[in-house]
Amino acid sequence: MSFSSRLLSRSKQLYGSQAILNQQHAFPVRYYAKEAAPAGLKGDEMLKDIFRDIKQKFETAIGVLRKEKITIDPEDPAAVSHYAKVMKTIREKAGLFSESQRIQCTIEEETQDIPDARTYFLKLQEIRTKRGLSDELGVEAMTMDALEKVEKEIKQPLMRNDKKGMALLMAEFDKVNKKLGIRREDLPKYEEELELKIAKAQLEELKKDAVEAMETQRKRYFIVFMLVVM
Repeated sequence: MSFSSRLLSRSKQLYGSQAILNQQHAFPVRYYAKEAAPAGLKGDEMLKDIFRDIKQKFETAIGVLRKEKITIDPEDPAAVSHYAKVMKTIREKAGLFSESQRIQCTIEEETQDIPDARTYFLKLQEIRTKRGLSDELGVEAMTMDALEKVEKEIKQPLMRNDKKGMALLMAEFDKVNKKLGIRREDLPKYEEELELKIAKAQLEELKKDAVEAMETQRKRYFIVFMLVVM
């Protein structure tokens, strides 16, 4: 596997799915397709179109990587930042999702049919756990406390289509965010921090792969040397 291909493999950005959510209506789409396939398109033709689209995205990504110099040093902030920028360029040119966008799409797909707020938040906890995300600030506990307060006030389970009840919950969330020092206008900054963490983790994996490859090659050279001298 070439270095560029290995980078793409580690980036984990080429495949996934998205959901478009609009109030009561939601439907999943593959994010390699810009729009739904025509109704009359046959199965094999659809597969060919998908393959061509994925191939084009892959070639676009490879083209970007060939022009960039990647330093595999996860402990160097400059190297991590540069790698994150390269991955962002690939996503923009190839029309791919960022990690935060993929998480959002996963949430939309898996919660679109959940009617009540409590089940919705429990599903969010499940998604977070599956993706290996930590709740270091204890946000989930605060979220459930806020929900308990609202449900106690309205004297019934909170449904997601209850506009008045959801407004009360959003007001409680604003209090939680203020307590944690989280501002909605800072969301782009939080997303950038997430992408840097992901970039560092991917560089760590690449470094591990490189070390293992060099060790394997060293052992092969040693075996060849022993065969020659014996």
